[in-house]
Amino acid sequence: MRIVAEPLNAAAFAPFGDVLTPPATRGRDYFDAGLGNARPHAKPSLSLSRVAPLARLPLKATMLERHEFSSQSFIPLDVSRWLVIVAPPAPQGGPDASKVRAFLAGPGQGVTYHVGTWHHGLTVLDREARFAVFMWRDGTAGDEEFVPLTQPFDVVLPE
Repeated sequence: MRIVAEPLNAAAFAPFGDVLTPPATRGRDYFDAGLGNARPHAKPSLSLSRVAPLARLPLKATMLERHEFSSQSFIPLDVSRWLVIVAPPAPQGGPDASKVRAFLAGPGQGVTYHVGTWHHGLTVLDREARFAVFMWRDGTAGDEEFVPLTQPFDVVLPE
């Protein structure tokens, strides 16, 4: 299967989470509504990530992940273009890879994945990137779940 990344926008991404963009004018926008924690004992976790760029396209996706009890936010600190790849849950459990969507994000766009959203790991294009990452964790296996795909797919950019 071949997925063509579409431009990231709030309406298209809404089933999976929120698009985080700075306000158009001076001031502050809040994105609290998309944050979620289903485990009262889990603690807030803020980390910084440095990610190497993808060597070449297409991206061959072989695994998806989710955080069943926590939203997860990626706030770009220094990034060019990057891919946001998501899938809804399958009726029998796990991700529904037949309904995967890929979005092409720009330098001024971050995302918050809703609690339990299946997604691909951070994939940056063009050059090395840095992100702030926020979620809730309790240090158990419930913090994250990785599922290998029985039918891997390729992600390409629009022509």
